[in-house]
Amino acid sequence: MPQSKFFRICYGLLLIFLVILVGTKIDFIFRPVVVLVQTLFFPFLLGGVLYYLFRPIVQFLHKRRVPKVISILLIYMLAIGLFVLLFYSIGPILQRQISNLVENTPALIDSIRGKVNDLQQNEWVNRFQQSDQFDVKQISDKISSYLSHSVQTIGTNIANFIGIITNIIMIFVTVPFILYYMLKEGEKAPQMVLQTLPERQRNNGWKILKDMDIALSSYIQGQILVSVCVGTMLYIGYLVIGIEYSLILAIIAMFTNVIPFLGPIIGVVPALIVAVVDSPAMVIKVLIIMVIAQQIEGNLISPQVMGKKLDIHPLTIISILLVAGSLGGLLGLILAVPVYAVLKVIVLHTYRLIKLRKGQQQ
Repeated sequence: MPQSKFFRICYGLLLIFLVILVGTKIDFIFRPVVVLVQTLFFPFLLGGVLYYLFRPIVQFLHKRRVPKVISILLIYMLAIGLFVLLFYSIGPILQRQISNLVENTPALIDSIRGKVNDLQQNEWVNRFQQSDQFDVKQISDKISSYLSHSVQTIGTNIANFIGIITNIIMIFVTVPFILYYMLKEGEKAPQMVLQTLPERQRNNGWKILKDMDIALSSYIQGQILVSVCVGTMLYIGYLVIGIEYSLILAIIAMFTNVIPFLGPIIGVVPALIVAVVDSPAMVIKVLIIMVIAQQIEGNLISPQVMGKKLDIHPLTIISILLVAGSLGGLLGLILAVPVYAVLKVIVLHTYRLIKLRKGQQQ
């Protein structure tokens, strides 16, 4: 059999495909593993994010001779206090806006349908409708059908909604325990990794782990802080222009802002939909607020907060978002690029560690 590099790669790919094929035939063996990963993924993901947020505080207090356990308990008390403060300050506002949104959803759908019908009667649009490739009526029917189906789906899937709420509660119950042990014993993990390296390579291994830790902490802390700042600026701007559901729209923009490149655009779409229903002037105001917030974020906040960024090509981002959106919907869009960025750092540095383990210098 040929032994060239090309054929060895082909042999490896065939072996991988064979393993996958066999795995699909005996999926009952791997099903518990899949369930285990699905169950632990989000608690450990959220715990890891909170770990990088709270670790600097623990380290600061520990340098002041405060025991780690006491430091973690103080952080928990501070977090609970902030949560209670937010609950009593913005909780009623959020509850009122959500109630209004639920009550006004049918009217909102009818208003959007009316706007699309008015657009259909426009002279310029009628010229495009002469082509089979652009049919506003067909688009209007699809939008109305999608919105109506979405409302019906919400009403007919109460059991699934309760299941989601139960999972969220379980996550919030388990995350504090996961975070506690991460903050208390997280520094032991690098030592365990270094034990797998030859003695002469452990100094280089420590430098690699330190670089990986700095990259991860810089990215996670920076993205969250920038997103919170953007959400706050948009909320203030929405209050100034007087758009409805300002807090909900700002929260949506804050969460989607973790998606580089396309996140700010996705986050402003709900605000534009609400603005279109209101008036054309409101659309212009929302666009102005978005541009101002993005300029402040891009020129002032991000350069100061993000520090060392992870370079990801825009084409790579678009490809990841297309795949993640098809597989995981909105949640996939929110998690895709951050997860990819973290995995990129882990894979690259893990490869360096493997080379060190083989005794090769990077």
